[in-house]
Amino acid sequence: MSISIHQASVPVFVQGLKGLKGVLTKAAAQVEARKWDPDALLKARLFPDMFPLIRQAQIATDFAKGCAARLAGEEVPAWDDTETSFEQLIARIDRAIAYVEGLDADAFTGAEDRDITLVRRGETSVVKGLAYLQTQAQPNFFFHLTTAYAILRANGVEVGKRDFLGAA
Repeated sequence: MSISIHQASVPVFVQGLKGLKGVLTKAAAQVEARKWDPDALLKARLFPDMFPLIRQAQIATDFAKGCAARLAGEEVPAWDDTETSFEQLIARIDRAIAYVEGLDADAFTGAEDRDITLVRRGETSVVKGLAYLQTQAQPNFFFHLTTAYAILRANGVEVGKRDFLGAA
């Protein structure tokens, strides 16, 4: 049995984003219940040279929507990174889920062999769709999801593996 590139990407991104939404929702509830400073948690980092929680969540949504758009042959939507609260981050995740789920599955046909052009730090590279998904987009997506989760755990938020995995 073979699976399509749509099946290998969209459901994975959606599940990961739902897990991220779940841990952020739990974090927001615990911040309120414990009377923690929400800004302190949103700006928390695992290490000084790493991005804070808020940026980790933004980047995770960027990889999900960006990869899905590129694989579907669509222009990647540009979103401003203006979130400053748990509620705004959760809304961004909902927006990313809606965007990714809203892409036409048929648009992914042949995406594994489609040239994906990436521009990073002024350098342009071209990679095939399947290689982009497997070696760049999904590993980066999971890195930022995991880092966001780890920041929450390191700061005392009671979340576990089930929360991270989200609903399958």
